[in-house]
Amino acid sequence: MNFSLPYIPERTTNPRNEGLTMVMDKGLSLREAEDMISSSSKHIDLVKLGFGTAYLKENLKEKIKLYKDAGLKVYFGGTLFEAFIIRDMFQEYIDLINRYDLDTVEISDGSITINHNKKCEYINILSEHTTVLSEIGSKSSDVLIPPYKWIQMMDKELNAGSWKVIAEAREGGNVGICRDTGEVRSDLIEEILTEIPKDKILWEAPQKSQQVWFIKLMGSNVNLGNIAPNEVIPLECLRLGLRGDTFFDFLPK
Repeated sequence: MNFSLPYIPERTTNPRNEGLTMVMDKGLSLREAEDMISSSSKHIDLVKLGFGTAYLKENLKEKIKLYKDAGLKVYFGGTLFEAFIIRDMFQEYIDLINRYDLDTVEISDGSITINHNKKCEYINILSEHTTVLSEIGSKSSDVLIPPYKWIQMMDKELNAGSWKVIAEAREGGNVGICRDTGEVRSDLIEEILTEIPKDKILWEAPQKSQQVWFIKLMGSNVNLGNIAPNEVIPLECLRLGLRGDTFFDFLPK
């Protein structure tokens, strides 16, 4: 840090297991990715190449190398995994991961329906050679999953080999663990936390109000995802009580 201040909460440091920040890259240019790394890499742990953008992105190998050289875990969005699965191309997906030398993958079923035992089988297979993040929740606002089922699925996927389970909210923060207004479903979150350790969950929280809510509930070292590239430093300020929204949360009472 550039200078000293008392009463700043202690943050975990890279490589960390909790307090993770996952950034969503929805098509940054190499120059934009370089700028993000230059300004924010100390505060980023994971970069998701959102949904199917990897299919279109020029200089994909160069971008992946750029992130990996910066010490960041980079992986394809879960929607791309689903695009392969619905075409019965699981082995081809494994080949793709190997071709780009990725050591991290996301497994989801937010757009399609995958038998949960089969999803756990995919997790188990991929976890033998990669770090697996598996996502729970639908991308449709019409699908409401009861809390007990969130808990059951999270527990089963962690046991199948997931490093973290991702709680779905999409890039808009308006489905899954959030209402269509962006409000966090607090009753759902609090029930999940009665059974699943908080450090095992990465909460998608693209909106500032959602980030504030999670930090107030679980502290500076909560795992947060789907963060926009230009919101990494602002989020870190929220984590440290250096924005008005969390200014008083870490000062002596």
